[in-house]
Amino acid sequence: MKQFSIPVRYRSPLIAAIKEKRKASDKLKKDFSPTLLDFGPLQIYLARHFGFCYGVENAIEIAFQTIEQNPGKRIFLLSEMIHNPFVNDDLIARGLQFMMDTKGNTLIPFDALNADDIVIIPAFGTTIAIENTLKEIGIQIEKYNTTCPFVEKVWNRAEQIAAKGYSIVVHGKPSHEETRATFSHSNEHTPTVVINDMDEAIVLGEFISGERPSATFSALFKGRCSEGFDIGKDLERFGVVNQTTMLATDTQAIADYLKQIVIKKHGGNAQIGDYFADTRDTLCYATNDNQTAVKELLEQQADFAIVIGGRKSSNSSHLVELCEHKLPTYFIQSEADILSKDEIKAYNWQTHEEHITSGYLPKENNTKVLITSGASCPDAIVEAVIAKLSSFYPASRSIESIKENWS
Repeated sequence: MKQFSIPVRYRSPLIAAIKEKRKASDKLKKDFSPTLLDFGPLQIYLARHFGFCYGVENAIEIAFQTIEQNPGKRIFLLSEMIHNPFVNDDLIARGLQFMMDTKGNTLIPFDALNADDIVIIPAFGTTIAIENTLKEIGIQIEKYNTTCPFVEKVWNRAEQIAAKGYSIVVHGKPSHEETRATFSHSNEHTPTVVINDMDEAIVLGEFISGERPSATFSALFKGRCSEGFDIGKDLERFGVVNQTTMLATDTQAIADYLKQIVIKKHGGNAQIGDYFADTRDTLCYATNDNQTAVKELLEQQADFAIVIGGRKSSNSSHLVELCEHKLPTYFIQSEADILSKDEIKAYNWQTHEEHITSGYLPKENNTKVLITSGASCPDAIVEAVIAKLSSFYPASRSIESIKENWS
């Protein structure tokens, strides 16, 4: 896989050594068991896969190279490069400006741009309408497009099945940048509707089966379906694709559920492929690997788990969701959220509120912690979290000695 040039400050000698050694001994990536870092009184289990993915590293490389290669030019990002505040703050400090917030609200109007400006498209991609607006201004978007190739893979698959007469159901968070972009690209080719979760899949299934009156569809899915979406005709043949950072198991469960609705409607002897397209190949490999690694991580007995990632990071919140089913879990952005040996500040991904927990560390000197991070979290932050936790145990081994074991 391509090696990207990203700022050294995002790298971690310890994490790099661990990942390289695990990769060398598991080239086919079949071993999802965690890595044990034994500090003595503190034992940390690291997920097999975590941190920057291909799409994130590609976006960061393009963004920083663009800034370096275009001194004096105005450089804009459509919205956050990735959902990590430290990376985004880095870019802002170098003069880059954001045009929209994560919800698509305007910060800098498009009519303030001119053809000499540079506009970087973030890893989530953008809508066709925005692409066309930029082109009309005369801005070259192709050179500075950091859209993740796995997001584009979803768009391409949607276009392929649209050409065969299928509509599209997108499993994603309706307000998320990637989902808005995927809806736009799919909608260009075929009727499309966005559903957020299994509850909405069940509602959609009731429309497909005729249990709900079609007249109520537009009100329930307002702003999330193609204009003139015909529930009777447009869900006769369809496929399910997803926002790549959703829980892969959720997307598959939704697809399986809707498939069963279709089978029930048309009878078990019907050729299911005539009504339901197989789109399992659109699930992002990095999302799958990180989520599978967390499931293996949770096989370990531990006192608590830490998930490191940006507050707005969808893929990080889903890792938290997985961990919370098993043990106390703290969703933090960096080592700064570990306030002391007694207190930790964490984020509730459901209520969107921060909270401080006291007494999170066991009193005994035999603490076991599970750690993973989201796809937009620099490895340097993971090492900093590990270092801070180990600093609370005076008798623990040093980071340097742990690294020597992996070099």
